Amino acid sequence: MHRGRIAFVGAGPGVPALLTLAAVEVLQRADTVLLAHEEQRELLRDLDLGDASVTLMAEGSTLLDHVVDDGLVAVMVDGDPLMDARATALARECTKAGYDIDVIPGIPRKTAMAEFAGVSLSDAQVQLITLHDQVDEDSHWAPEGTLVVIGAASHMPEVERIALASRPSADEPALVTVRAGSTSQTSRGTTVGSIAATVTALAVADDTTVVVVIGRSAGGQERAQLDWFESKPLFGWKVLVPRTQDQAGPLVRRLATYGADTHLVPTIAVEPPRTPQQMDKAVQGIVEGRYQWIAFTSANAVRALREKVISWGLDARVFSGLRLAAVGPATAEALLQWGLKADLLPVEDQSAAGLAAEFPAFDELFDPINRVLVPKADIATDALAHGLVDLGWEVEDVVAYRTVRAAPPPLDTREMIKTGQFDAVVFTSSSTVRNLVGIAGKPHNASVIAVIGPQTAATCREHGLRVDVQAEHPSAIELADALARFAEERRDQLAAKGKPNVRPSLKPRRGRQPAALRRLQENS
Repeated sequence: MHRGRIAFVGAGPGVPALLTLAAVEVLQRADTVLLAHEEQRELLRDLDLGDASVTLMAEGSTLLDHVVDDGLVAVMVDGDPLMDARATALARECTKAGYDIDVIPGIPRKTAMAEFAGVSLSDAQVQLITLHDQVDEDSHWAPEGTLVVIGAASHMPEVERIALASRPSADEPALVTVRAGSTSQTSRGTTVGSIAATVTALAVADDTTVVVVIGRSAGGQERAQLDWFESKPLFGWKVLVPRTQDQAGPLVRRLATYGADTHLVPTIAVEPPRTPQQMDKAVQGIVEGRYQWIAFTSANAVRALREKVISWGLDARVFSGLRLAAVGPATAEALLQWGLKADLLPVEDQSAAGLAAEFPAFDELFDPINRVLVPKADIATDALAHGLVDLGWEVEDVVAYRTVRAAPPPLDTREMIKTGQFDAVVFTSSSTVRNLVGIAGKPHNASVIAVIGPQTAATCREHGLRVDVQAEHPSAIELADALARFAEERRDQLAAKGKPNVRPSLKPRRGRQPAALRRLQENS
């Protein structure tokens, strides 16, 4: 037996949130992660894989070419590994070669993709079929019960032919779903005899995965009541978030739970300070025990200090004995990613002033040191420093990073912003408003404008933007929740007027009907 191990990891239906905890644990321990196709890379986006190499298996190579003794290789398999004939064959090949294997079950694509379409698989008889290649001429499927067929769009004429030969009637209800589990999922009710024509009308590429459900569960009131995914309040909304992926992680994930399709546009770039001596002196002070507290006012400040500490050959242990304050959840999360927990997090006002308001006063009896280190941006205000001085602390605030305006986004993105092709724009600070307008222009008034707090709202109005949504508290999560509530109320108001629930970007303007809306109505 070899000492290396090979883990076949169920990647589920292709949705990052549906990776199992066991899958995440193995992926984070692996030395090598092998991908079956490039789309699987998206599943790893938010995982900390350390020094693991992520490799797309080259055509013609074998799995054993990637295995190293004493290492753990994680092989990503769509759905559930042992429900995949190819993965099962690979697993047998590995054991024959003398390697130990692990199998991490995943959510089967065959069932999950149908459930995303609101289809119940509770019938006494359910047949699940996945087509990898063209089907045989003599294929025959179950004549009754629920039938689920998953295959490429190019397979659909064959699917219709076999279904017509197998099922009792060409008029039996069928449901066609493309891009299942994504924010661009589209489902169309049809009949067995019109499956191919329905897929053709959706105008998808030949290699697009299509889920076809045939039987009682495919139509009628039962399916309508279970249509949970496409009825999410922000389903299909294109939401512009003027932030980087590192900064917008919690907001993007929350918006995704409501069905939003988020587009990130960085409006600022973070660069090192012009003179690094201040930060070097700060790290030296941490090592020498010169501070009682370090107060972080942004996740960028955490990352900047982390990079400086690592450049000194140190790690998180250098903070032993120090107390840490974070201005908000995103900053606290950045500390957690470093293995550090914030001792102070404002409850009410999660801002520099709010942190100062909840900071403890210096006490000569209990505080052996009276200094607080505040790593900050070059454009940061002095609100926190002034508040801490009033509490009796001696403050050393140092420039940890500079913020500069980012380069303009691509031309097509700028056009989408200016012409109202985004359903909503979400602003998390006044600087994101100013910088977005500066690099991309002012959002069209058809887009819903959502802001994190009153200061950001005031900046929007200064730039001539109408504010539609404002979070009750300055939190990225509450901002996403507020936008979802707005969408729900808008949907109810349109329903009360007998109008269709079209996205803001598809709303007719000045008597002209957008082409996308015409296509939507034609396909409904």
